[in-house]
Amino acid sequence: MRVLLVEDEVRLAENVAAALREGPGFAVDHAEDGETASDLAGNRCYDLIILDLNLPRVDGPTVLRRLRARGDSTAVLVLTARFERESIVELLNAGADDYLTKPFDLGELIARAKALIRRGKGVAATALRLGDIEMNTAEQMVFRGGQPITLSPMEYKILEYLMHRPRLVVSKRELLEHMYDYNWEHHSNVIEAHVSNLRRKLNQHAETSSIETLRGRGYRLQIDREVAG
Repeated sequence: MRVLLVEDEVRLAENVAAALREGPGFAVDHAEDGETASDLAGNRCYDLIILDLNLPRVDGPTVLRRLRARGDSTAVLVLTARFERESIVELLNAGADDYLTKPFDLGELIARAKALIRRGKGVAATALRLGDIEMNTAEQMVFRGGQPITLSPMEYKILEYLMHRPRLVVSKRELLEHMYDYNWEHHSNVIEAHVSNLRRKLNQHAETSSIETLRGRGYRLQIDREVAG
């Protein structure tokens, strides 16, 4: 999953970004001011935006209003030092999905972030299922036909992304943009290898294939019929 972190406190931003990358394995883009955040959100696709309120150039509430005014429904987790109930209600009414008051625990931030992303994908529980493929996103475990499958972190992230989009064609560019940060182009030669390894592991305990390669278009996860690899 790809996250935009908007925070001008450098040390806090570094700690939050590191926790998001090392824990759930999110790709994280960072903006230090509201103007940059608005530009990034308008040009890229994010699964979650973590938004501080007190930002230089353009403040957080203005960034939030811009997002919603242009019809952007990306989940927004607000970081605020404001304790007044009126301010929180105003933020929620403006389109924020959740908030955390500074100082906060990184573990709680990660839990809130994962919950908002699941909600945004229409998945309320921590279990994803497609046919005989099961994924527990809380424990990061994968099963097929009841048999556990050991995946690398990148293979897991690719499968999770595809599980949220069953039977839809996902381009290599889309995968790269959500798996990596700004310099995703540098990794373009390895995505095929990750998908190939993932397909091989998923097919180990099944008679039918799981990930279809559509030449020039991308990949599709489906298990209701045999597909070509």
